[in-house]
Amino acid sequence: MNTRKIWKVGDFEETVERLSAVNDIASSLGISATCAKLLLMRGYDSVSKAEAFLKNTDLSIYDPFSMKDMDRAAARVLEAINNCENVAVLGDYDADGVSATAVLYSYLESANPHMKLGYYIPDRFTEGYGMSRSAIDFLHSKGATLIVTVDTGITAIAEVEYAKTLGIDVVVTDHHECRETLPDAVAVVDPHRPDCNYPRKILSGVGVAFKLASALCGSQEEVLAEYADMVCLGTVADVMPLSGENRVFVTRGLESLKNTRRPGIAALMKECGCAPENVSASAIGFMLAPRINAAGRMGQ
Repeated sequence: MNTRKIWKVGDFEETVERLSAVNDIASSLGISATCAKLLLMRGYDSVSKAEAFLKNTDLSIYDPFSMKDMDRAAARVLEAINNCENVAVLGDYDADGVSATAVLYSYLESANPHMKLGYYIPDRFTEGYGMSRSAIDFLHSKGATLIVTVDTGITAIAEVEYAKTLGIDVVVTDHHECRETLPDAVAVVDPHRPDCNYPRKILSGVGVAFKLASALCGSQEEVLAEYADMVCLGTVADVMPLSGENRVFVTRGLESLKNTRRPGIAALMKECGCAPENVSASAIGFMLAPRINAAGRMGQ
């Protein structure tokens, strides 16, 4: 069986300037002209940009409070933590949504082990995607006073209104495209909001959840050190571009996965034959994430 992979390079506009840039990148970094062309076609059009990408030196992480409504979201969740309120994290059944739910739930649990805390992931077959009245009714029956959505909620206008009639506050965190009207929630955190000036729009649901946890903690490094593995899982599973912050999440997460302390992730890796020392973005995308996604596709 021939397992060789054949690269097919798209059309390349061979102007003098672009060919000169290719030669500079290739000779300066010791890579092939084909690799240099691929970098150039993806916007890395100078030696410094290509080197920063290849050597992973562009590790900028932006202030979570530069995201619109993050201050309001953090203030409301912090109030719930301090007052030991009944809080529910409402997520989604795909790998990004599950990872986002796990990150925020785990952080809140560590922030106040005495608070009442739950999570809710919809049933794909009976409820479908997103926040629903049935989910709100269930959480209301459990005494929830605050629902924090992750990887969902940006279009849940009617559902947020319904929650308010039951006395439940809602904080929305999402990464999907917005409609013209936003939910009337306590806070709506989504980098795709037209009035949001966050410099990095392309984040996964777990990336936004990480930002909220970091805003609550006051240290992105502390949160990343603890949850990089799950942030990495969701980022790769949702096929986010591996540049900027996403590249940081995945780089740190892969290192964490090599020495994971989480029994569930360790068992999943063992079951699918993914040796920790060989874990990669490809292993997540083709081995780990599909198995997490499969749970929601097979049942509750």
